[in-house]
Amino acid sequence: MRPDGLWHPRLLQILSAAGHTDLIVVADPGLPVPPGVETVDLVWRRGEPAFLPVLREVLAELVVETAYIAEESPDGFLDGVLTRPERIPHTQLKGLAAQARAVVRTGEATPYSNVVLQAGVPF
Repeated sequence: MRPDGLWHPRLLQILSAAGHTDLIVVADPGLPVPPGVETVDLVWRRGEPAFLPVLREVLAELVVETAYIAEESPDGFLDGVLTRPERIPHTQLKGLAAQARAVVRTGEATPYSNVVLQAGVPF
């Protein structure tokens, strides 16, 4: 057992297997996930788990080259967690989610609480 950090076995496997430019999405429960895209469903009730704590744990395990959020996302909702995410239309974000290696679904009930993370390399 790991002493700290992320403990979800499947999520750890996905993150450690991510290659350069692979997409990982951390999402609210309303983001549509097309068939064929793996979903790690963490939600167990409205609001639980919250989006930001899940995102922080994912970021601790993944090198991120670029992060995308919807233009419609509230200003500052990622302050202190991600610096300068790229804003794109929500329809485009959903298109990226369709290409993702996995979508991690949280219980967040705030509209547009979704981020697409493009994996980078540590060198």
